[in-house]
Amino acid sequence: MKERFPFWILGLVGILLIVLVPILYFMPRAAASSNDPWSKLPEHPVHVDHKDIVKGDFKTGQDVTRACLVCHKDAAKDLMMTTHWTWESKPFDVPWRDQPVTIGKINQINNFCIGTQGNENKCMSCHAGYGWEEGKKAEQANPDNVDCLACHADTGLYGKGTYGNPADGVDLLAAAQSVRVPTRENCGKCHFDGGGGNGVKHGDLDESLYFPDENEDVHMGKLNFQCTDCHVTTNHQVLGRMIADNYTIDPKEQVSCEQCHINQKHEDERINSHLDSVACQTCHIPALAVQDPTKVYWDWSQAGQEGREDDHFTYLKIKGEFVYDKNFAPTYLWFNGNNEYRYILGDKIGADGVTYINKPAGNIGDPTAKIFPFKLHIAKQPYDVVNQYLLQPITSGKDGFWTNFNWDQAFKLAAPITGLNYSGQYGFTTTYMYWPTTHMVQPATQALQCDACHGENGRMDWKALGYPGDPIEWGARSTPK
Repeated sequence: MKERFPFWILGLVGILLIVLVPILYFMPRAAASSNDPWSKLPEHPVHVDHKDIVKGDFKTGQDVTRACLVCHKDAAKDLMMTTHWTWESKPFDVPWRDQPVTIGKINQINNFCIGTQGNENKCMSCHAGYGWEEGKKAEQANPDNVDCLACHADTGLYGKGTYGNPADGVDLLAAAQSVRVPTRENCGKCHFDGGGGNGVKHGDLDESLYFPDENEDVHMGKLNFQCTDCHVTTNHQVLGRMIADNYTIDPKEQVSCEQCHINQKHEDERINSHLDSVACQTCHIPALAVQDPTKVYWDWSQAGQEGREDDHFTYLKIKGEFVYDKNFAPTYLWFNGNNEYRYILGDKIGADGVTYINKPAGNIGDPTAKIFPFKLHIAKQPYDVVNQYLLQPITSGKDGFWTNFNWDQAFKLAAPITGLNYSGQYGFTTTYMYWPTTHMVQPATQALQCDACHGENGRMDWKALGYPGDPIEWGARSTPK
C-alpha cells in the first residue's frame, strides 16, 4: 500500500510563512521607524465641530466654563494642577535660603514688567483664568474660573480684558462654538507677546511665527508644526518648562530635539565629535529675532518723563527707554537644563553692580552641560537703597505708577502685597536675565559652519566658556593641564 504524503507539513510550512515573512519584512522597517522623526509626532485627531453642540446665553466667562464641564468633567481639575494655572513651581530647597521657596510669575520678579503681584488687572490677560479681582485664593480654588476659551477659542473671536476676564464686547457664544485643538495662534497670544508686546521677551518667539517662512523656522514654516507637536500635552499638562520661572526642572518635563531626532548622526564625523558638548540649537539657530526685533535693554529709570514722544521701540513714558535688535547672534553659555541661581524676592542685589535674575547652570566640567544659545536681556530696575534688594512696584490700576508716575507711591502700595519692607529710599540697578533659545530652527543649509565659531572672527568667547583659547587648537573639552 502506497504511503500518503503528510500534507499537514505543507499546512505547517504555510502557517510559518504567513507568520514569519511579515515579521522578517517589517523588522528592519520597524527599527528604521524608531529613528524616524515623523514617527515620534503626536497624532492630531479631527476635532468635533461645536457649533451645533454649544448652546446658551452666556453672560460671563464662568458661564462658558460651566457649559464645557458638562462634557469635559475633569478638564478644569486637570488644568488647575499645571503651572499654566498656578504660575508657581513646587517648593525648592535652594542653597542661599533657609526655607524651601516656590518660584513663578505669581510671586517672583523679572526684569521686564518686574512682577505680577498687585498688577493682576493687566498681567492676567495672559493667564488661563478669570476673576483675579477677587484675589488669588478665590481664583485658584474655583474651577469655574478656568478660562477654556483662552487656549481653545478662535483668536479672531475671543480676547482677554482686565483681571483675566473676557474683553468687553466679546460674543461668548460665538467664541464657545469656535473651540478647537490649540493652534499657534492660541499659544502665541501669550507667548509671542509676553513682556508687553510682540517679541519683547524671548527673541525666538514672536508674531512672525503665526505664518513663518521655512528659512525662519523649518518646523513651523515648511512643516507647519503646531506648538503641541513638540510641547506634547496630556491631561492639560504641557511638556516643556522655562528656567525663567523655575530652579530645577525634571528632564521628563523638558522638550528636547532628541524627542524626535534619535541617534541621528551627521555624515561628517567632525560634526559628530561636537555632539557631547554642543547643543543642537547652537548650530541650528544661528540668529535670534530673525524677522521681528526683540528687546535687549530696558531702562526703567527713564520712565515718567514729561515732554518725550512715545515710540514702541525706543521710549514709552510708562516704561522707560528701550533698545531692540534683530537677526543677531545669541549669547553662549554652558547649560544643563536648570538654573544655578534664580533671584528670589528679597535676595540682596549683586555687590559688583549686576544682579542676576537667573544664572543657567552648567560649566565646562559638567558632563551633563552643553554650549547653548541664549538671549540676554539687560535692564535697569528699581531697588531699595537701604535694604539692598530689588523692589516690585504697583504699575497698573488705581494709583499705580502708570497712573500717577510716582515711584515712591508705587513701592508703598506694593509693600503689603509682596511682603517686602520699603525703606522710602529707592534707586536703579543693572540686572541680567537669560532666555534659552529653542525656536526659529533654520534649515540645515543655514546651520553654523566651522568658521562661525572657530578662527579669528568666531562668535564664541572661548575664555568665558572656560577654555584657554579656541579649543580647535586643543582638541579637548576641558582645560589642558
